Amino acid sequence: MVFDEPAFRSLIRPVIDFPKPGVIFRDITPLFQSPKALRLVIDSFVHRYIDADFSHVGVLDARGFLIGSIVAYELNKPLILFRKQGKLPADVLSEGYQTEYGEAFLEVHADSLCEGDSMVLFDDLIATGGTLLAAANLARRMGAKVHEAAAIIDLPELQGSQRLEAQGIPTFCLTQFSLSEK
Repeated sequence: MVFDEPAFRSLIRPVIDFPKPGVIFRDITPLFQSPKALRLVIDSFVHRYIDADFSHVGVLDARGFLIGSIVAYELNKPLILFRKQGKLPADVLSEGYQTEYGEAFLEVHADSLCEGDSMVLFDDLIATGGTLLAAANLARRMGAKVHEAAAIIDLPELQGSQRLEAQGIPTFCLTQFSLSEK
């Protein structure tokens, strides 16, 4: 399901030249300020995954936390946090990755997943796919697999969805934007 309705898409605010010149940042904050829009987003994901065969919901720091935690609650699934480096208190596994802005590290508690677990990963958008691929690699290191990577927005020109799918990770996004679309 792709939401191309102007009312829904208008709640995704373009922020020009953030976080650096030439970038159009897709701000989902207005979606969270609209109870109707947030319900539409969450209900769409819940409807997609209610009968799917997976055991956990994985969420990416930080906007993925907002979406995925509600979906995990609605589906009664355990929530796995993938955090930026240095934010988790216990033993962690760490994975480096490239973003559109530079290099970063993602961490997860080393005891979060077990052999045979599977999860849906949630983030706000798929750009280059680096963060989601890092989370998938961390899950694989624990013996788990990724059922699907889900987001509100896809930026197809950055080929993140294609990179994920090339690694055997299906993707699902509610809508997409071109890099130049304002």
